[in-house]
Amino acid sequence: MPLKNDAAIRKDRLRFTKNKLSANLILLSIAMNALYFVSIYSSDVGSYYYKLFIGASIVYDLVFMLAAFLSSEGIKNYKLGYACTSIVLGVLQVARIFYLPLKAHKAANPVADAKSAVVMSGGQFRYVAVCLIASAVLLCCAGVIGIMKTTTLNSYLAELENQGKEGTDDE
Repeated sequence: MPLKNDAAIRKDRLRFTKNKLSANLILLSIAMNALYFVSIYSSDVGSYYYKLFIGASIVYDLVFMLAAFLSSEGIKNYKLGYACTSIVLGVLQVARIFYLPLKAHKAANPVADAKSAVVMSGGQFRYVAVCLIASAVLLCCAGVIGIMKTTTLNSYLAELENQGKEGTDDE
C-alpha cells in the first residue's frame, strides 16, 4: 500500500513544483554550445572563416541559444511543445557537426606559413564535436524527461478531473 501512496504523492507534487531538471539540462546545453562557439570563432586561420556561411552560423548560434532558453522556460512549466522543441534542437546540434566543423577540418589552410595543413586541427575538431554532441545529448535528455513528466502530470490532472465529475454526479 505505501508504494501506491508514494506514487500518488509524487504525481501530486508535480502540480506544485517546476521541472527544474529538464530546464537545467537545457541551460547546461547552452553552455556547451557557448564552448563550441568560442572555440570556432577564436580560431585565427587567415580568411577561411570570413565568408557567408560563418555569418549564417553566427545567426544560427544566436537563434539556437534563444530557442533553447525559451524551451528551458517552457519545459519548466510542463509544456509538451517545448519538450519536443528541445529534442529537435538536439538533433540539429548533431547535424551541425557535419556543416562547419567537418568542412573546416577537411579544408586546406589558407595561411601560407601555417603549421598545420588544415583549417581545423584534429584536436579542435574532436573538442567541438564533443561540445555539440554533449549539447545534443543534454537537450534530448531534457526533452524526454520533460515529455515523461508532462504526460504524467496531464494524465494525473485528467484523473483528478474525472474523480471530481464522478463526485458531483453522485449528489
